[in-house]
Amino acid sequence: MSITANDPTRKTWLDIPKDTDFPIQNIPFGVFLTRDDIITIGTRIGDFAIDLGALHQLGYFEGIPLTDDIFLQDTLNDFISDGKKTWRLVRNRIAKIFDEKNETLKNNQEHRNVVLFTLDEIEMQMPVQVGDYTDFYSSKEHATNVGSMFRDKENALLPNWLHIPVGYHGRSSSIVTSHIPIHRPKGQTMPEGAKEPVFGPSKQVDFEMEMAFITTDANLLGEPIPVDEAEDYIFGMVMFNDWSARDIQKWEYAPLGPFLAKNFASSISPWIVTMDALEPFRTEGPKPEKELMSYLQYSGNKSFDINLEVYLKPEGSEENLLSKTNYKYLYWNMSQQLAHHTINGCPVNSGDMMASGTISGPTPDTYGSMLELSWKGEKPLKLGDGSSRSFIEDNDTVIMRGHCENESVRIGFGEINTKILPVFEPKKK
Repeated sequence: MSITANDPTRKTWLDIPKDTDFPIQNIPFGVFLTRDDIITIGTRIGDFAIDLGALHQLGYFEGIPLTDDIFLQDTLNDFISDGKKTWRLVRNRIAKIFDEKNETLKNNQEHRNVVLFTLDEIEMQMPVQVGDYTDFYSSKEHATNVGSMFRDKENALLPNWLHIPVGYHGRSSSIVTSHIPIHRPKGQTMPEGAKEPVFGPSKQVDFEMEMAFITTDANLLGEPIPVDEAEDYIFGMVMFNDWSARDIQKWEYAPLGPFLAKNFASSISPWIVTMDALEPFRTEGPKPEKELMSYLQYSGNKSFDINLEVYLKPEGSEENLLSKTNYKYLYWNMSQQLAHHTINGCPVNSGDMMASGTISGPTPDTYGSMLELSWKGEKPLKLGDGSSRSFIEDNDTVIMRGHCENESVRIGFGEINTKILPVFEPKKK
């Protein structure tokens, strides 16, 4: 089935900004609370949110096999379970409904009043219920930088890194969407030169610029997913800020890896951009430096040219660009990640989220974390208001933006906008 929604010449009858992240060729999926306090599944074109539950009830998806309540739920999990054929049919139909040549909804003001919302009339929610979350460590540049800091340049990469997509199984309970502030975490740290650990607020809160993909029900217990079939089970992608407390992490990570340093929060962009929408932006990834085992060998281009930016905004001040990087720098692609994740027969479910790990490029202005940008805090970054940062301070806001662009179309993810609040203080009774 062709992806007619991707037609670069298609225009919409909606009035949208020329440089929007969400042209009619995007059609992402999300969940939002409406002006009537109803949670619905929707999409976005320009600065309009579209209630897919209302569209379905009004008969606009006639002929597509959908249950009556598929878009009346508070997560996308069941829709994602319907599989790739259904996702494509729905997305193609939405493009047709809002095409400038189609006057059915355009000329029905009563239906438009029910279906269309401006962005100030909605509140975005978590798009999926995340059952399982996996964080990979797939940027060679990032892994080399971190290894150089804490070991030495000759042993920056551990022996397994060029052979497998390294990852760990994390928590899902503290993954939140954009604009939800998070508190500075507390934990144990071992200060430089100390002989015993101390307890208190983390002094090295950091962001990690990542992307994450969301899966559908993919396999049975014991059944691996072949690398060249992996994308059939990936619904789409979001930007992912995997917050870290570096001082807590340094003390706790041996021997089992990060725990409290990572599980206090991760933030995502609220709109899931489908793999179909990203199709025009395929690109070649880095060449393997070691011969890969057969289950990790793939054909075609499995990486994507996604431009990513990180900004820091002190309270009451302007945004400061910290980094410009790109998803295509990742050594291990998502098809390899999913193939490796399931090679032992681990089952994958609808709504599972798998993050890329910090995405860093080859130059300092492309590093994806403060740990690298300030090089362990030894080289603080100067900001426009005259202040400096080694790590994230209370009331700072970290903003991440991402988009793909070619000569015909721009497909964006919007942004993650997250403020760091001081340590949580319980209310006095």
